[in-house]
Amino acid sequence: MDKYLEEGELSEAEIKAGLRQRTLNNEIVLATCGSAFKNKGVQAVLDAVIEFLPSPTEVKAIRGEDENGNSVERHSSDEEPFSALAFKIATDPFVGSLTFLRVYSGVVNSGDSVYNSVKEKRERFGRIVQMHANKREEIKEIRAGDIAAAIGLKNVTTGDTLCDSDHKVILERMEFPEPVIQIAVEPRSKADQEKMGVALGKLAAEDPSFRVETDEESGQTLISGMGELHLDIIVDRMKREFSVECNVGKPQVAYRETIRGKTEVEGKFVRQSGGRGQYGHVWLKIEPSEPDEGFVFVDEVVGGAVPKEYIGAVAKGIEEQMNNGVLAGYPVLDVKATLFDGSYHDVDSNEMAFKIAGSMAFKKGALQAEPVILEPLMKVEVTTPEDWMGDVVGDLNRRRGMIEGMDEGPAGLKVIRAKVPLSQMFGYATDLRSATQGRASYSMEFSEYADVPKNVADAIIAERG
Repeated sequence: MDKYLEEGELSEAEIKAGLRQRTLNNEIVLATCGSAFKNKGVQAVLDAVIEFLPSPTEVKAIRGEDENGNSVERHSSDEEPFSALAFKIATDPFVGSLTFLRVYSGVVNSGDSVYNSVKEKRERFGRIVQMHANKREEIKEIRAGDIAAAIGLKNVTTGDTLCDSDHKVILERMEFPEPVIQIAVEPRSKADQEKMGVALGKLAAEDPSFRVETDEESGQTLISGMGELHLDIIVDRMKREFSVECNVGKPQVAYRETIRGKTEVEGKFVRQSGGRGQYGHVWLKIEPSEPDEGFVFVDEVVGGAVPKEYIGAVAKGIEEQMNNGVLAGYPVLDVKATLFDGSYHDVDSNEMAFKIAGSMAFKKGALQAEPVILEPLMKVEVTTPEDWMGDVVGDLNRRRGMIEGMDEGPAGLKVIRAKVPLSQMFGYATDLRSATQGRASYSMEFSEYADVPKNVADAIIAERG
């Protein structure tokens, strides 16, 4: 700044050096514009990474955990034990699966064995390649700070740590959000059918936030992701990379279910009509678990009322019913089920009978424990000129949005922060452009699940009915 004020002009190298230093000091955040969907601006982002972000030697040691849960550090040095993070899985039509690695410490050569500390399995490096866009250059070793791709790793997924088996460490754990939007896809021809299954399997292996499943009732293939754009890119990649033509259904919101109350309930499955029958009998206490804790199963049976060999079957029956829902067929979240009593028959009891009894008890109990439907809420930020602020806020309110605040944005613009149900955000980009003459923009990301209003829940149940 002093030089600019004194001399009035800075060279490109001086500007870049100043920006880099301010970035490293966390004083500014550099932004570049572009679209991954249209491959616009991607090169500028990569250039900015090289020019402005810290090199491995400028980064503090990364912290991880050893096999006992103790905190350990790995410095960016070839002398330290080997550690690397698998940050991306990609499919190459010629070599198969490529595992992209960021090496934090140490050295590894092609042919070396390493340890996957997340999966607790050994892996052997086959070939190691350095990637240049879609071209590969084979190399013999990778060192601290390198980014490369390994060919031939069998059980590695995104977020796994590879390390020296004598110095085990788990580096930063990656947590992937649950998908919030779902669409049905179907191949346009018989020839596309098999190719689509292969393509979706490979794309799901690359992207942990993308899921593929088959609806048991309709037989439809359902794909789930983090938003409309996410799934648009998946469908586009199927066409470009795998030559699969498919028809796409209307987006569906990934609703969930849970309970707000507690109850004690009996589940009894008996089929006794001569010969070997079926007998399973359980008593469960059903209640909410802690938020984001998922399914918690507690065994409090005393005196052998339910034999130990059948307790796992009860838990499995409950989980299967949770996956099928109790109100509208959506998976149930955050429930604690305590098995505290029951009975059995010396001859007729078996795992299947107790599994069915557990499922029956859970469904009956969940319906008594104030069940609710949950919808994904999105964190939405709209940047708009002040002239259209009222229109934007009014539109968000009509979409059942909750306005959380308004801030000053750049160049006199206003930033509106809100939480809006995902179901109300379909087509929002077009509506926002129309309402503001193309002057406003927005960003959106998943925030949390929340109860839907009763009238909306009734409509969802009726539609799924």
